[in-house]
Amino acid sequence: MARESGLTRTPQAQSLVQSDQRPTLTPACDIFENQDEILVLADLPGVTPDSLRIHLDKNELTIEAQRELSAQPNENALQTEYRAADFRRRFAVPSGIDGDKISAQLQSGVLRLSLPKSDTLKPREIQVRAG
Repeated sequence: MARESGLTRTPQAQSLVQSDQRPTLTPACDIFENQDEILVLADLPGVTPDSLRIHLDKNELTIEAQRELSAQPNENALQTEYRAADFRRRFAVPSGIDGDKISAQLQSGVLRLSLPKSDTLKPREIQVRAG
């Protein structure tokens, strides 16, 4: 987690919870910061945009998604390691993120989530006058 960004993980279930029900996975995430935004890259293999939900409530960002089975109902599976699963990840977001300008793109199983900084969070240079 990048300390400078102020984006931190909130308490979460274990990475993989095995049960008779669908497992809940914690997607791997990389977080980057530049002067204009905080960028979150989340690994969501097999997830479609229709099954992905991203919520920002006050200062908490939640990513939730569902991955459905890849096998066809009439096929006989010889081995299954890729199964239906739910994904869930939460982050505490620093104040000063412009919630109206957040954008998300899902491509090749990777979510790219841009959290633009408001002008109050952006670094600025102060002019020094003589005299």
